[in-house]
Amino acid sequence: MDETANDSDKQYHWGTLKSLVPYLWPRGKTGLKVRVVAAMTFLVAAKLLNVAVPFVYGRVVDALSPEGDLALVIPVGLILAYAGARIMVNSFSQLRDAVFSRVGQQALHRVSVTVFTHLHRLSLAFHLSRRTGGLSRIVERGTKAISSFLSYLLFAIVPTLLEVGMVTVAIWGKFNIWYALVTAFAVGVYVSFTFYFTEWRLRFRREMNEQDAKANTRAIDSLLNFETVKYFGNEHHEATRFDAAMSKYEDAAVKVETSLAALNIGQMVIIGICQGIIMFMAAFALRSGDISIGDFVLINTLMMQLFMPLNHLGWVYRQSKQSLVDMEKMFALLDERPDVADARHAHALVPRGGTVRFENVHFHYTPERPILKGISFEVPAGKSVGIVGPSGAGKSTISRLLFRFYDVTEGRILIDGQDVRDVTQASLRQAVGIVPQDTVLFNDTIRYNIRYGRPDASDEEVARAARAAHIDRLIAQLPKGYDSLVGERGLKLSGGEKQRVAIARTVLKDPPILILDEATSALDSETEAAIQKELNEVCTDRTALIIAHRLSTIVNASEILVLDEGEIVERGTHEALMARNGQYARMWRQQQKAAATLKELQALDEEEARHLVMENSDRADS
Repeated sequence: MDETANDSDKQYHWGTLKSLVPYLWPRGKTGLKVRVVAAMTFLVAAKLLNVAVPFVYGRVVDALSPEGDLALVIPVGLILAYAGARIMVNSFSQLRDAVFSRVGQQALHRVSVTVFTHLHRLSLAFHLSRRTGGLSRIVERGTKAISSFLSYLLFAIVPTLLEVGMVTVAIWGKFNIWYALVTAFAVGVYVSFTFYFTEWRLRFRREMNEQDAKANTRAIDSLLNFETVKYFGNEHHEATRFDAAMSKYEDAAVKVETSLAALNIGQMVIIGICQGIIMFMAAFALRSGDISIGDFVLINTLMMQLFMPLNHLGWVYRQSKQSLVDMEKMFALLDERPDVADARHAHALVPRGGTVRFENVHFHYTPERPILKGISFEVPAGKSVGIVGPSGAGKSTISRLLFRFYDVTEGRILIDGQDVRDVTQASLRQAVGIVPQDTVLFNDTIRYNIRYGRPDASDEEVARAARAAHIDRLIAQLPKGYDSLVGERGLKLSGGEKQRVAIARTVLKDPPILILDEATSALDSETEAAIQKELNEVCTDRTALIIAHRLSTIVNASEILVLDEGEIVERGTHEALMARNGQYARMWRQQQKAAATLKELQALDEEEARHLVMENSDRADS
């Protein structure tokens, strides 16, 4: 085994345990701390009684043996004591579980909420580099591992070690040091073998977890893109990819199971040899008259009582190590630091109209690929600026920088004279609304998705926002109205309907600054025209940044910026840019020509349809 890797694992496991302790012994939670102490008290009491039971049993055997003083009398008191001890052992164990259950569930609850909150606090760059399926698997396994680990550690490992110590001392006191030495030696060999072998086979468990995460990620990714798979008829391709991932998982799982079998065989050999030696020693002592039959039964019972939890300890240790492995990645998520964080001196943004200003803004995702190169412009309060340009010019990056999903590499962005890096992200994003091109809705009701713009809004305010977005008529036609489910990512709604929900959500938020990020580019011309009218109403008296693909949507903007390769190559009103006859004018003519061609094709389709109707009618008459 690699000693460096082993030391690193131990150090990391200790770090994981240290991360878990505050959730088991939380500050300011006196009631939970009392429960922990009470549970430990019940645990110790149960183990003390458990060790005492074999001694009472041995006394019963001696009392009933032919040589016993009470051979002709039933030892009622001893039998009652034996039964009472058994009852108390089980009762204390159940009380321990009942008292500690609140502590364990509280720890699981708080860890889950902490991880969930932290994931939302991380930057966009982190989530873009991760796959949702693998991430959710890490969190799911990690939270389940906490519950399992608490059960294993507090109710299996610690009690077992306590009982092993008590039994060893009891054997020494009742018999002699040789019995205790043989017992201690066997326990040492067993524990060492179990720990070493378990550490060795952890590599197989990690490999299995990794392959499981990959297979799960591929499955979720494929199902999330169900329509795309169907469009290209790639069901077999997806099944082949998933089959390859599961084959690797299968190989790793087989290694885990075969190494487990080898571990179990080794443990049984150690237990069998030790128990055989002890029984031989006791048999010779019985023949020589040094111990009684009851003592022989006692030593046998103590050894069985010792090795039963020891055997269980091996399984528990493996499961605990597995839980630690599962928790490692989840707690590692808590060590992830967001790329964008509030400054120490950050204050809440104070909107005073909503003037947006970009001053010599440079930005890159990687140094070798600059996205924005010295962008400067201003959107006065209540005015609108359109941003156009080819794909990859940096249009959508501007909206991400304004929301502060990323920080500028150079320059600054101001809202009403306040640098966005000096204000809290929560207040900044409260002041900015967006209607994106691809509206993704939660798999919940229409009411929930609209109310997401302002979760504390009343039903009347939600209805008013729906009317402003002209989606109220559609909602009224649905059997469940506002309580109608929209489906996964809103797939039960059309593109235009989803956009109207997005508009209603933004209207309800009521931000002074609005971003329209190619909000109608994915819609047909008729739907686009209808929604564009609604967007114009929403933009009234707001500062609007309109990122456009179709230039017809920004002809009335106060200023139009033409981006190309991260630079503003043209700027001005629609009329001024057309008069300049540059890149914007060429884009305009190309789009107008394409629109005219589309209308001609539509007209031809309508004419052909009329001909087909007439031909079918003539055939019917004949």
